[in-house]
Amino acid sequence: MAEKKAQTYANHVRWDPLFHFFVLPVFFLLALAGTVHFIWRPGLHSALMFIVAVALAIAVLKIRLYALRVQDRVIRLEERLRLASLLPEPLRSRIPELSIGQLAGLRFASDAEVAKLVERALSENLSRADIKKAIQTWRPDYLRV
Repeated sequence: MAEKKAQTYANHVRWDPLFHFFVLPVFFLLALAGTVHFIWRPGLHSALMFIVAVALAIAVLKIRLYALRVQDRVIRLEERLRLASLLPEPLRSRIPELSIGQLAGLRFASDAEVAKLVERALSENLSRADIKKAIQTWRPDYLRV
């Protein structure tokens, strides 16, 4: 098995080529074609083609968003458990104040720097991106959807 490339803020975004570069464009073009066909040749058949094309495009996007929402919930649970074991008591009691976005950003922080980043996230209301940019020692996540 090939060794995985070291993950950083610059390269951590995950692209799924089949989804992002095939499925999404195909369904977008199908919806566009249905719209054009309906405008050029209004009628029952073209209206149905338009409705089905738009419904399919929406379904593909919603299915992807559902998977991402489930992933965010799992990340929230994992990070709350991780932080409960790593943080000192004053910060541990503030874990519920962290947003899902902040928890998702913190998952990339090493155990050694997570307490400092949690404190900054709470006091400065850092965004997911700000937290990721502040990480010194990146903890990779290769199992994302």
